[in-house]
Amino acid sequence: MLIAGKRNLITDVGGLQVGNSQTDVIKSGTTVLTADKPFTAAVDIRGGAPGTRETDLLAPDKSVEQIDAIVLSGGSAFGLDAASGVMDAMASQGRGFAVGPVRVPIVSAAILFDLLNGGEKSWTTNPYRELGIDALRNTGTSFELGTVGAGTGANCADFKGGLGSASLQCPSGFTVGALVAVNPRGGVCLPGSRNFWAAPFEIDTEYGAAGWGDAMPALQLNDPRLAQIDADTDANPRANTTIAIVATDADLSVSRLQRLAVAAHDGIARAIVPSHTPLDGDTVFSVSTGNKPLKAPVAEQTELSHAASVCLARAIARGVYHATPAKNDLMPCWQAKPEN
Repeated sequence: MLIAGKRNLITDVGGLQVGNSQTDVIKSGTTVLTADKPFTAAVDIRGGAPGTRETDLLAPDKSVEQIDAIVLSGGSAFGLDAASGVMDAMASQGRGFAVGPVRVPIVSAAILFDLLNGGEKSWTTNPYRELGIDALRNTGTSFELGTVGAGTGANCADFKGGLGSASLQCPSGFTVGALVAVNPRGGVCLPGSRNFWAAPFEIDTEYGAAGWGDAMPALQLNDPRLAQIDADTDANPRANTTIAIVATDADLSVSRLQRLAVAAHDGIARAIVPSHTPLDGDTVFSVSTGNKPLKAPVAEQTELSHAASVCLARAIARGVYHATPAKNDLMPCWQAKPEN
């Protein structure tokens, strides 16, 4: 039996905080995950078009083992500047890696493409640095889902995307959580329906209890939702990229966290069809607060990996489920579309 944490958010992992900032005019935003102390992190990138910052240093063979924050942002490459804002704000707080008298905050980031989503993008000054500063200012243990933060301008092939989160309590006593900005090339529901691909993993009615319906459809390689791509088109203007963070209080090394991120990508594949396409930049960070030691490393790593994938699948569906309508939307919201 799957049991969610108290908040059913990634912040059920003790010590973690999340903050969001967005602008309805631009139809974009930024999400920051940080903690009350530096945390161990790793990353795994499976999409063909990623946009990232400070991900190489998360490899197991690199010298920096702990970081201060992870930023998920809209804005494509412009959105990477949100991490600069977070870095500057953290430095002003005296946080960061000590280099003599200087503190250097270590902030990793990933972005999604939302530049053609109906928002006003003719800025003269990149807005994402200020969005990053504001998101850090808003960090706490409770936060909204749907059309907020990095999920503000997100879209899927079938519905409006959004920011999602979920958590699980493992039988071993560990907590696992996920945070995701859902903006994929693929769809989150069975074709022509409101039935989430992630339905088998739903806890209670956290994303509508729509199930899988009466029958599974035959999967088509020529899915009409993907028809925008042809010899003259290099990208779907509505959507590209699912970026996520999975977290646990289990004390995992960087190499074990990297394996956790690999497993968590299964959650993307369970909730989005198709996933990991050449046009997506699917990226999953993994985080450990290190609060609880492992007692049976192999068995517990297996449990944590499965929990991370399930959590991420649920978080994806929750992000879409909680999306709300806004001016100039290109896609319908899941809750606004009538039942079949």
